[in-house]
Amino acid sequence: MKLELSKVVRGCRLGVLTGIGQTGQHSLEVPGCLLYTRCATVPHLTQDTLHTLSSLPAVTQVTLDSLAEHYEVLEEFKEGVRKFSGLHDTALYCSLQDPAATCPTGHITNKTVSVWGSGGRIELTVAKFMAMQAAILPDFYQSMADGETRQANTSRKRVRKAVDRTLAHLDECLILHHKTQELKQAEIFGVVEGGDIREERVRSARETAKRPVAGFVLDGFQSAAMEQDLRRQLITAVTTELPQEKPRLLQGVGRPDEVIECVEAGVDLFEGFFPFQVTERGCALCFNYIIVPDPETAGTSPPTVLESNGESPAVEKLRENGDSSPENMTQFELNLKDTRYREDFRPLVEGCGCYCCKNHKRAYIHHLLVTNELLAGVLLMLHNTAHYLGFFRALREAMAVDRLQDFKTRLLQ
Repeated sequence: MKLELSKVVRGCRLGVLTGIGQTGQHSLEVPGCLLYTRCATVPHLTQDTLHTLSSLPAVTQVTLDSLAEHYEVLEEFKEGVRKFSGLHDTALYCSLQDPAATCPTGHITNKTVSVWGSGGRIELTVAKFMAMQAAILPDFYQSMADGETRQANTSRKRVRKAVDRTLAHLDECLILHHKTQELKQAEIFGVVEGGDIREERVRSARETAKRPVAGFVLDGFQSAAMEQDLRRQLITAVTTELPQEKPRLLQGVGRPDEVIECVEAGVDLFEGFFPFQVTERGCALCFNYIIVPDPETAGTSPPTVLESNGESPAVEKLRENGDSSPENMTQFELNLKDTRYREDFRPLVEGCGCYCCKNHKRAYIHHLLVTNELLAGVLLMLHNTAHYLGFFRALREAMAVDRLQDFKTRLLQ
């Protein structure tokens, strides 16, 4: 795995992560996002339905908490979760926790962490964690870590202990990684912890960078964990300590405005769970990420999914969704359960090329949602994934022509 940077401007990094996968055939443009799954399947979508979308990310994220209870089956199968789940032509990244799920805290010890599956808590030692990785057979994975310091009232002593535990877990993971034949072609990402304490964040970054890891996972910056300004300051402090040639993956941040702020702080990769969260709220992503072309550079970049249809997306503000909007709804979504869409015969987004927007109207999606039809989730997940991936493409294009500020202004209008 190699990160080739083509441009670095004020901390923003544009490039390509190459050599991903056992044969090195996959590459991923950065900044970019991974394809989100639950139990190695994109929620609501079959593989055939998923592949109606073009330009899917080359890396699929699977989560240990959703696969841990199937460990014995995967161990017996011996060919990894990629073949077991019917995933095609994709690299696999395995994280510890599902970024779209919440899990109970207070179950960390010096030697173990816990994940929560459908059957309850599963306690993991480093040895068990690595045995599960050997059964899953990812192309790269995060090391075991103590990530329970994201609460604002966490003491300095607890944060320091989390950093020490995470470094100790990383050292043990590295030893077992090199001894495990099944992981011979896999790579390991070190986890940077430290809560909201700058000194601990910097210490964690420096110490992790000393280890032979392929990249870094920045944990504990989840959207609900801290204020945006503090997050940006801490991420900037962390990325300053990390080597330029290795990728930085940020956990738990998916909102478009927060993604841009974190890109400005030096982040390369994001988890792709945000479209799923929007879908679960019965909402559709509907925000404008198209900037007016610069006459000097017009035509030099490939068109986005919206530009290729010759239209700009229709944009509606959050306040237009009414007072009954779902909890945690953002300014980037339409609440399609609202009765105002009962007789709205427009597509979700004018000009969007996804199957949902080309074939169905808002009124139909509203009908599916209020009657609890499963097809609502399928159509919304298709659209939301397509729109989110289009946002990342447009973000990279704006960076390539030095128009990130214009892009940011457009997004936040």
